[in-house]
Amino acid sequence: MAKEKILVVEDEEDIRELLRYNLSREGYQVAGAASGEEALEIAGRLQPDLVLLDLMLPGVDGLEVCRRLKQDDRTRDLAIVMLTAKGEEADIVAGLELGADDYITKPFSPRILVARLRAVLRRRKTEPPPATAPIRIHELIIHPGRYEVLLEGRPLDLTATEFRLLHLLACRPGWVFTRSQIVNAIHGEDYPVSERSVDVQIVNLRKKLGSMGNHLETVRGVGYRFRE
Repeated sequence: MAKEKILVVEDEEDIRELLRYNLSREGYQVAGAASGEEALEIAGRLQPDLVLLDLMLPGVDGLEVCRRLKQDDRTRDLAIVMLTAKGEEADIVAGLELGADDYITKPFSPRILVARLRAVLRRRKTEPPPATAPIRIHELIIHPGRYEVLLEGRPLDLTATEFRLLHLLACRPGWVFTRSQIVNAIHGEDYPVSERSVDVQIVNLRKKLGSMGNHLETVRGVGYRFRE
């Protein structure tokens, strides 16, 4: 069976060809684009499963490409992984808030890059559990319908906000959520609360979860995720 289609968007030809070579060797169907304009045209026509998107592009930059892809009905559901230079934390956060699935910093290991893309594609294939289905992670059970969390059979005393935060992260283990995304998901857009309040909630959750609190992982400069 043919593997998924990946569009590599990178203006430096040497890097683009290196990525094409390594991904093709893994069996993926690979197309390349050297600019944002070309990426948008090819993505609309090819309908790839994933776009590996360099943020520093001539003309239409990577963030604008990400925004347009997510606004287009033809491409809004494809996976996007950003390629960024070290220190571009603000761009990473902006890309994740626009709907990107993950990011990889340069310089990168081709083997690690392939593994990260494979993980994103695998997660995309996995349907999220129904809203009322319990989530079981080791000794932790989250019952959305009951608003109940059990740890080793004992109920945890969580606030409504703590419960919603835990459920949000546990529903997509491995996915990074920015503070802004967490606030919007829990309270709704334009809710008058500081994003730093998320940090306080995370600290409280870690204390209540005990040893399981280690699964609530801080992604420095970006946000939080529930470690797989």
